[in-house]
Amino acid sequence: MIARLTGLLAESAADHAVIDVGGVGYLVQASTRTLSVSGPVGGSVMLFIEMQVREDAMTLFGFGSAGERDWFRLLTGVQGVGGRVALSILSVLDADELAKAVAGGDAAMVSRANGVGPKLAGRIVNELKDKVGGIAIGAPGVASPKGAASDAVSALINLGFRPAEANIAVAVAGDELGAGATLDALVRVALKRIVA
Repeated sequence: MIARLTGLLAESAADHAVIDVGGVGYLVQASTRTLSVSGPVGGSVMLFIEMQVREDAMTLFGFGSAGERDWFRLLTGVQGVGGRVALSILSVLDADELAKAVAGGDAAMVSRANGVGPKLAGRIVNELKDKVGGIAIGAPGVASPKGAASDAVSALINLGFRPAEANIAVAVAGDELGAGATLDALVRVALKRIVA
C-alpha cells in the first residue's frame, strides 16, 4: 500500500495531480482544496495517500493533511459515497466545517458539494454522527478536551451518551460557564442540554 508520496509536482488539473517520484509519475486524485495548496508545477510536494484497489482499477487519492485523509476514509465508509463524491465534499468543506456539520446534523451544509443531494447528505450526517467522537468537532475545547472538560465528557460517555453528543454538550456547557468551570457544573449543564 502507498501511504505517502513525496516528489515533484509534474502536472496539476482541476481534480488531479501527477507527482513525479524518481522518474515515475503517479496520478493522484485530490480535492480542489488540496490542489490549491500543493504549490506550483515543478515544485516539491508531499501528499498523504489513500490507495483504493478494485477489480478494474487502482486509484490514488491525495491529501494535504492526515486529518483530511481520515475524513475521506469516514466518508467513503458511508453507503453511496465513493472517492469522487468524498473529494467533492472535501473541496467544499474543510475538516472543521465538516465536523461541525456532522456533529450538528447539518445535512444542508454537506449537500453544498457537487453530486450530494439532500438524501445522501442526510445519510452522511446520520451515519457519521456516532463515529466522530474522537475527531475534532470544531468547537473550542472539543477536539481534545482538557482537565474538567475531559472528565465531563468521560462521565457522560460512561452514563451511556454517544461520544459526539457528549463532546458537543460539554463544549456548549464550557462556553456557557467560562474557563474556570468545575466538573460538577459542566456535567450538570451538559446533561440539561442533552435531555432538553
